Amino acid sequence: MNYLQIEFKAISKAESEILVALLSESGFESFEETEKTLFAYIKEEGFTESNLQTMLQVVPVKYTISVIPQQNWNARWEESFEPVIIYDFAAIRAVFHKAIKDVQHEIIITPKMSFGTGHHATTFMMIEQMKDLDLTGKRVLDFGTGTAVLAILAEKMGASTIDAIDHDEWSIENSLENAAANHCKKINLVKAETIATGQLYDVILANINLNVILHNLQACKAVSKKGTILLLSGIMEADQTSMKDALAAFGWKHHKTIQKGEWICMLAQMN
Repeated sequence: MNYLQIEFKAISKAESEILVALLSESGFESFEETEKTLFAYIKEEGFTESNLQTMLQVVPVKYTISVIPQQNWNARWEESFEPVIIYDFAAIRAVFHKAIKDVQHEIIITPKMSFGTGHHATTFMMIEQMKDLDLTGKRVLDFGTGTAVLAILAEKMGASTIDAIDHDEWSIENSLENAAANHCKKINLVKAETIATGQLYDVILANINLNVILHNLQACKAVSKKGTILLLSGIMEADQTSMKDALAAFGWKHHKTIQKGEWICMLAQMN
């Protein structure tokens, strides 16, 4: 399975934030951002250039397309990946990096094309908000696990069981590798489009995008109980009010929102 790399040049930070939000809702799975360039990745079979051109009516920037064979991805990633440090709480690094000292939790990953290396603002904020949660002995759902970074962190924070769901086969494969690299024993990985585990959770983590979250709020409610915490990201600041309204409609009480650039991360609790 090949992936396509779409390179957007001479793009501002504001344009990049908007474009990532649009692309993430249209099948794009991973992004790399530099000062003036955005790289976006999507399965070749899922790409339609006419759809991209429609989105670029909102953000009119130039782009180039190149094919990345699956076997070349890790080599390309290793050349550019740098460790991510979230204060003194967590660090995310590759196996070929030196160990990072003076953090509570160190996570080792080998991401392929899956989302969630910690570089993107949404993953960073999810981890930042997790820092203030007590997961000891808790049952956790990681919906849209990507690289399993959040599931791995949940286990390191003392969660008793973590169900990690993703619809993408490559993400599940990658998550299995990452869980093994971190000696995780409490993560159950499930390839699925929707939440249908038959369990009730103390904490639900969902770092996906606005549309997927809205579509699955009823499913989240069905696996929740009084006091269940819902931590969400992949949402832009402009959508905060509509997201709050949707949460309230399904019985969630909004407690806290943090922001990084145009992205927000929201914490709510079931009434």
